[in-house]
Amino acid sequence: MKNYDPKEVTVSFAGIVAEGYADGEFVTVEGLSDDFSDVVGTDGEVSRSKTSDRRATVTIKLMQTSATNVLFSAISNRDRESPNGAGVGALVIRDRQGTSIYESAEAWIVKPPNAAFDRTPTAREWAIRCANLKRTDGGN
Repeated sequence: MKNYDPKEVTVSFAGIVAEGYADGEFVTVEGLSDDFSDVVGTDGEVSRSKTSDRRATVTIKLMQTSATNVLFSAISNRDRESPNGAGVGALVIRDRQGTSIYESAEAWIVKPPNAAFDRTPTAREWAIRCANLKRTDGGN
Protein backbone atom coordinates (compact mmCIF):
# COMPACT_ATOMS: atom_id res chain seq x y z
CA MET A 1 0.00 0.00 0.00
CA LYS A 2 1.21 3.50 -0.84
CA ASN A 3 0.21 6.81 0.73
CA TYR A 4 0.25 10.34 -0.65
CA ASP A 5 -0.07 13.46 1.46
CA PRO A 6 -0.15 16.84 -0.34
CA LYS A 7 1.14 18.48 2.86
CA GLU A 8 4.40 16.61 2.26
CA VAL A 9 4.97 18.36 -1.09
CA THR A 10 7.31 21.30 -0.58
CA VAL A 11 7.67 24.11 -3.13
CA SER A 12 10.52 26.56 -2.57
CA PHE A 13 11.35 29.48 -4.87
CA ALA A 14 14.11 32.01 -4.19
CA GLY A 15 14.30 30.82 -0.58
CA ILE A 16 10.54 31.18 0.02
CA VAL A 17 8.63 28.04 0.97
CA ALA A 18 5.15 28.43 -0.54
CA GLU A 19 2.07 27.87 1.58
CA GLY A 20 -1.64 28.52 1.28
CA TYR A 21 -2.26 26.44 -1.83
CA ALA A 22 -5.50 26.63 -3.77
CA ASP A 23 -7.92 23.72 -3.67
CA GLY A 24 -7.28 20.89 -6.12
CA GLU A 25 -4.23 20.82 -8.37
CA PHE A 26 -1.75 23.22 -6.74
CA VAL A 27 1.50 22.68 -8.68
CA THR A 28 2.11 21.73 -12.30
CA VAL A 29 5.41 21.14 -14.09
CA GLU A 30 5.47 21.40 -17.88
CA GLY A 31 8.51 21.09 -20.14
CA LEU A 32 8.60 23.56 -23.04
CA SER A 33 10.19 21.29 -25.64
CA ASP A 34 10.32 17.64 -26.56
CA ASP A 35 13.57 15.89 -25.62
CA PHE A 36 14.03 14.87 -29.26
CA SER A 37 12.77 16.13 -32.60
CA ASP A 38 12.55 13.93 -35.63
CA VAL A 39 12.17 14.13 -39.40
CA VAL A 40 11.33 11.48 -41.94
CA GLY A 41 12.87 11.27 -45.41
CA THR A 42 11.10 10.41 -48.64
CA ASP A 43 12.04 6.74 -48.32
CA GLY A 44 10.76 6.55 -44.72
CA GLU A 45 14.10 6.74 -42.92
CA VAL A 46 13.72 8.60 -39.63
CA SER A 47 16.40 10.80 -38.10
CA ARG A 48 16.15 12.34 -34.68
CA SER A 49 17.92 15.21 -32.96
CA LYS A 50 18.43 15.83 -29.28
CA THR A 51 17.00 19.25 -28.45
CA SER A 52 18.90 19.89 -25.17
CA ASP A 53 16.18 22.37 -24.19
CA ARG A 54 15.41 21.71 -20.53
CA ARG A 55 13.32 24.81 -19.92
CA ALA A 56 10.06 24.28 -18.06
CA THR A 57 7.18 26.27 -16.65
CA VAL A 58 6.07 25.54 -13.11
CA THR A 59 2.67 26.89 -12.12
CA ILE A 60 2.00 27.36 -8.42
CA LYS A 61 -1.64 27.94 -7.51
CA LEU A 62 -2.17 29.84 -4.27
CA MET A 63 -5.30 31.12 -2.53
CA GLN A 64 -5.59 34.89 -2.75
CA THR A 65 -5.34 34.87 1.06
CA SER A 66 -1.90 33.20 1.02
CA ALA A 67 0.92 35.27 2.51
CA THR A 68 3.19 33.81 -0.19
CA ASN A 69 1.50 36.04 -2.79
CA VAL A 70 3.02 39.23 -1.37
CA LEU A 71 6.46 37.59 -1.21
CA PHE A 72 6.29 36.39 -4.83
CA SER A 73 4.95 39.81 -5.81
CA ALA A 74 7.97 41.51 -4.21
CA ILE A 75 10.34 39.22 -6.17
CA SER A 76 8.46 39.92 -9.41
CA ASN A 77 8.46 43.70 -8.84
CA ARG A 78 12.16 43.74 -7.93
CA ASP A 79 12.98 41.74 -11.06
CA ARG A 80 11.08 44.16 -13.33
CA GLU A 81 12.53 47.25 -11.69
CA SER A 82 16.17 46.14 -11.38
CA PRO A 83 18.79 45.33 -13.98
CA ASN A 84 20.50 41.96 -14.37
CA GLY A 85 17.98 39.44 -13.11
CA ALA A 86 17.29 40.56 -9.57
CA GLY A 87 14.38 38.09 -9.44
CA VAL A 88 16.25 34.95 -10.51
CA GLY A 89 16.42 32.28 -7.83
CA ALA A 90 16.48 28.55 -7.26
CA LEU A 91 13.33 26.45 -7.46
CA VAL A 92 12.87 23.10 -5.70
CA ILE A 93 9.75 20.95 -5.61
CA ARG A 94 10.00 17.83 -3.48
CA ASP A 95 7.57 15.13 -2.41
CA ARG A 96 9.00 14.32 1.01
CA GLN A 97 7.00 11.09 1.23
CA GLY A 98 8.10 9.91 -2.20
CA THR A 99 10.94 10.20 -4.67
CA SER A 100 9.75 13.02 -6.96
CA ILE A 101 12.00 16.07 -7.12
CA TYR A 102 12.22 18.98 -9.55
CA GLU A 103 15.11 21.46 -9.34
CA SER A 104 16.37 24.46 -11.24
CA ALA A 105 19.21 26.74 -10.12
CA GLU A 106 17.84 29.56 -12.28
CA ALA A 107 14.13 30.32 -12.25
CA TRP A 108 12.06 33.49 -12.46
CA ILE A 109 8.44 34.65 -12.39
CA VAL A 110 7.18 34.99 -15.95
CA LYS A 111 4.53 37.59 -15.07
CA PRO A 112 2.22 38.43 -12.17
CA PRO A 113 -0.89 36.29 -11.89
CA ASN A 114 -4.30 37.31 -13.13
CA ALA A 115 -6.42 38.62 -10.27
CA ALA A 116 -10.12 38.07 -9.72
CA PHE A 117 -12.33 38.88 -6.76
CA ASP A 118 -15.44 36.90 -5.89
CA ARG A 119 -17.72 36.13 -2.95
CA THR A 120 -15.17 33.56 -1.82
CA PRO A 121 -11.37 33.58 -2.12
CA THR A 122 -10.05 32.80 -5.59
CA ALA A 123 -6.73 31.38 -6.75
CA ARG A 124 -3.61 33.19 -7.94
CA GLU A 125 -1.54 31.24 -10.47
CA TRP A 126 2.17 32.08 -10.47
CA ALA A 127 4.03 30.93 -13.60
CA ILE A 128 7.72 30.37 -12.93
CA ARG A 129 10.12 29.63 -15.79
CA CYS A 130 13.05 27.32 -15.19
CA ALA A 131 16.15 27.69 -17.36
CA ASN A 132 17.35 24.11 -16.89
CA LEU A 133 14.99 21.83 -14.97
CA LYS A 134 16.41 18.65 -13.52
CA ARG A 135 13.59 16.27 -12.78
CA THR A 136 12.92 12.93 -11.23
CA ASP A 137 9.34 11.79 -11.66
CA GLY A 138 9.19 9.31 -8.83
CA GLY A 139 6.57 7.52 -6.82
CA ASN A 140 5.58 7.14 -3.20
